[in-house]
Amino acid sequence: MTTGPLSVESALPQPDHRGAYYGGAWHESATGRFAETLNPSTGETLARVAIGSASDVDAAVATARHGFAEWRAVAPLERARTLRRIAELLRQNAGELALIDAANCGNPVREMLSDAMIAAAQLDFFAGLVTEMKGASIPMGPHAVNFSVREPVGVVARIVPFNHPFMFAAGKSAAPLAAGNSIVIKPPEQAPLSALRLAELLDGLLPAGVFNVVPGDRDTGAALAAHRDVAMVAIIGSVAAGRAVMQAASATVKPVLLELGGKNALIAYPDADADEVAAGVVAGMNFTWCGQSCGSTSRAFVHASIYDAVLERVRTRVGAFVPGIATDPATTMGAIVSRAQLERVLDYVEVGKREGARLLYGGRRPDDPRLAGGFFVEPTVFADVTPAMRIAREEIFGPVLSILKWSDEARMLDDVNAVEYGLTCSIWTRDLATAHRTAMAVQAGYVWINDVGKHFLGAPFGGIKQSGFGREECLEEMLRFTQEKNIHVNLKRPNA
Repeated sequence: MTTGPLSVESALPQPDHRGAYYGGAWHESATGRFAETLNPSTGETLARVAIGSASDVDAAVATARHGFAEWRAVAPLERARTLRRIAELLRQNAGELALIDAANCGNPVREMLSDAMIAAAQLDFFAGLVTEMKGASIPMGPHAVNFSVREPVGVVARIVPFNHPFMFAAGKSAAPLAAGNSIVIKPPEQAPLSALRLAELLDGLLPAGVFNVVPGDRDTGAALAAHRDVAMVAIIGSVAAGRAVMQAASATVKPVLLELGGKNALIAYPDADADEVAAGVVAGMNFTWCGQSCGSTSRAFVHASIYDAVLERVRTRVGAFVPGIATDPATTMGAIVSRAQLERVLDYVEVGKREGARLLYGGRRPDDPRLAGGFFVEPTVFADVTPAMRIAREEIFGPVLSILKWSDEARMLDDVNAVEYGLTCSIWTRDLATAHRTAMAVQAGYVWINDVGKHFLGAPFGGIKQSGFGREECLEEMLRFTQEKNIHVNLKRPNA
């Protein structure tokens, strides 16, 4: 297996094409509009990428309909073999793909290498599930047969976020393709390059029109969501983006799959080990990619009896995350994806200070002159945060951790559940009954006990409340991209 070099000294790889890929060919934007995509580590322009218009979306969806007609007729096990070939291709090119993403989205290249491997694993996983698209038979007596079958829905639109651009573009294509659908990817406006490179790699491996990429802005995504010939749309993004997709999809009453934001809690009970809790608090914040993760446990509720000990250990551990150039293999913490997002994060730091939270660590742009042009901020930890503060209620999507002290369990659980989000939760305790009781009480779709941050293929990941609905990374994800049809057969002989 070749992953390619992770060398910051060599020229950064880029895709050869900057337009839209559909119908097995590359196309210029119908309007000729382009947008600059940047390197967050330097603030410099990497490329000018097309902005797909409604006309581009129409053309891509039309070819995707033709691709669907051909792909759905391919036997499931043959589809599985194709997905496994794609997975191996991703592993062979993982080093290059990681460098493209690191340069374009600002996450450290070693983490992006892991993203490429995760995407390959998802393709292999769903390739293994193609024969599980099963219906059921219903007993009707000796003179009839009644059964259901599952069929692919058609053209699927997937709108991909900027925090893991390649992993989501490739890995989130696996389930709909395994089910026999065609797909149109709308990559993130801030980091579209790895999706374009993915299209280059897949060219010729799938029937024309099965895999398509239309780069663009929010209007491009809205055109896809509203398109009458798009059968289903799935998005990973903010709550606001999810609402917009639902509204656009409602015009054609198409199903949606939403994995949206989070303001997730970590809960530490008094019997938990302070060292382990501190390690979990830091790991759950995903400082490596600047906290830009909907699953980050950005609210840590720590019991008063271990609060000071955990704070001391968190301050020590967070020092391991030092902002640096994302394409450098030694970097432990990357850059914020854009200047606008960096300013948003820094504004929240000032809000935390004004509201009376104690700045325990960070909160500034780094002093290193090599980073002056990039969108960097130190890992930031606030202590003595109260539930009413904005930094404890609003999703920042940056490396800002709020630590809250609690002593009354019932009140703490009320505070945990008071936010509009419900994606993940991490619980730390040595008591089995406490762990299970708390897991049942928290309003979240994905709960860790004495662990944090990990995903497991086969385990359903998704949120409740305004963190979205539907489950991914499991059989249910593939079944979401199917529709059930019932067939009744009358076996009685017609009268002579």
